[in-house]
Amino acid sequence: MPQQTGTPDPAPDQATDPNSSPPGRRRLRAAAVTVALGAALFIAGTVGLSPLNQDPATSKDERPGASSPRGSIDALQADLRRLPENPVGWAALGMAYVQQGRTTADPALYAKAESALRRSLKVQPRDNYQAETGMGALAAARHDFATALTWGRKAATNNPSNAAAQGVLADAYTQLGRYEESYRAVQRMTDLRPDTSSLARASYTWELRGDIPRARALMKRALDDAASPSDQAFARVHLATLAQESGDAATALREASAGLRGAKDDAPLLEARARAHAALGHDRQAVADYTAAVAIVPLPQYVLGLGELQQSLGRDAEARTQYGILRAQEQVRRASGAPADTDAILFEADHGDAKRAVTMGRTAVETRPFIAVQDAYAWALHRAGRDAEALAYADRALSLGTRSALYRYHRAMIHDALGDASAARKDLERALSVDPRFHPLHAPRARTALDRILDRSLDRIDGAS
Repeated sequence: MPQQTGTPDPAPDQATDPNSSPPGRRRLRAAAVTVALGAALFIAGTVGLSPLNQDPATSKDERPGASSPRGSIDALQADLRRLPENPVGWAALGMAYVQQGRTTADPALYAKAESALRRSLKVQPRDNYQAETGMGALAAARHDFATALTWGRKAATNNPSNAAAQGVLADAYTQLGRYEESYRAVQRMTDLRPDTSSLARASYTWELRGDIPRARALMKRALDDAASPSDQAFARVHLATLAQESGDAATALREASAGLRGAKDDAPLLEARARAHAALGHDRQAVADYTAAVAIVPLPQYVLGLGELQQSLGRDAEARTQYGILRAQEQVRRASGAPADTDAILFEADHGDAKRAVTMGRTAVETRPFIAVQDAYAWALHRAGRDAEALAYADRALSLGTRSALYRYHRAMIHDALGDASAARKDLERALSVDPRFHPLHAPRARTALDRILDRSLDRIDGAS
């Protein structure tokens, strides 16, 4: 396992054992919760950040005549009509809009969130850690991580016992590439509130550093701790992802299917099941699940996954339809001035203009030097024929020891383009050993490239003899 400077390997005591669940506060030492939250956890991992920390699906408002779930937008609005100068209520409404915006991909909800949060800050300008936490989460949702960090620090200063503020700090530090500081924030979050949200971050620590068994054990603890359907679905998604990205599509399918039994319209679970079906060769079911996920919320990663799957099946017309959606989304993004995410960069590199992908990647990596962005930028540079520059970014993408078949494949092709067949072979073999069906288009290309390199090596041996 790769070691991090200043982060010694933990002793095998109860506090660092992901299988233990001592009563009260479960204390995980800093090395056990070092975390670098990737896009998947960032997008879905808003569990536990609400100032009210309530799940609308399970927590009912029991006041006479009340019909909306406690903590829902309708219920919060009703409370604010009665108490319009309640800063906590406005902060909770703002966070609810942030959560809804993340799950529906509707940026208009972020404007509503900001309005509510600023109303809270107007009512209570000082020591308003709930609104400050919400502003940090809002900035992170908009991928403005420097601003998220500023608000997270304010919230943590005003209330050092606020676990949600530590979650905002951890996410911001991670996306800014400041991993040691994110490790400490997650440690504080876990100490303050060892729930699904903090345990999931601890799990992702080990996933990013390549220790899948420990990551899985902590995510199972997160599932055991999950008190609401949304928390349970969140944990199942990541258990499925851990299995999928280890080449265990059968387990990924079981985890996603188990989650969907309790949340049949959960888009992340549908996408997780689609990926598992695709890896198992269940093409019809994979297309159906991807299509259902896109119908619920057309997030770029779902649309791209569906398009590339259809392209791999020879359904070029259907693939072009999905790519058209992505191009329309990209036009909206450029018009708004929002930064490009990794899916947009990779799509442009693989299916559009590589030079434009380089421009998008350069801008993204300057403001968000997280490893996933480093990888996407490296691939864009490679596709544009700038392999000498690409290699440095590909190395950074793998600097934490992440077991990513896609990152390995990307670096392998960069090595191959630079004429380093030995390094390319090592990365290709590693990619295919991690997950032989890591991508519907790139996995077959990885096998072809590896066969070509091996054939060349045999030819040289035959020629020498």
